[in-house]
Amino acid sequence: MSRKRFNSIWDAIETPAEAENMKLRAKLMRALIKHIERQELSQAAAAKLMGVTQPRISDLVRGKIDLFSMDMLINMASAAGLHVDLRIARVA
Repeated sequence: MSRKRFNSIWDAIETPAEAENMKLRAKLMRALIKHIERQELSQAAAAKLMGVTQPRISDLVRGKIDLFSMDMLINMASAAGLHVDLRIARVA
């Protein structure tokens, strides 16, 4: 049996396009969680800041990636005062 190696778990379980989307959503989610932690925000305070409900922040912190679109995560980041930048590079 040959073993295939992948750069990330997303590459192993998704199509290339879906994997890229999942990687970007995961990166945005980690950035939002770090922001909440750095600012020492409660989930209620983070929800108010980002214009969502506290259960949405709970979903974010619990890593429920399937519940968040790129648009939603970008909107939350913007509301939190974060700048989202996108870098595009050729696949090696």
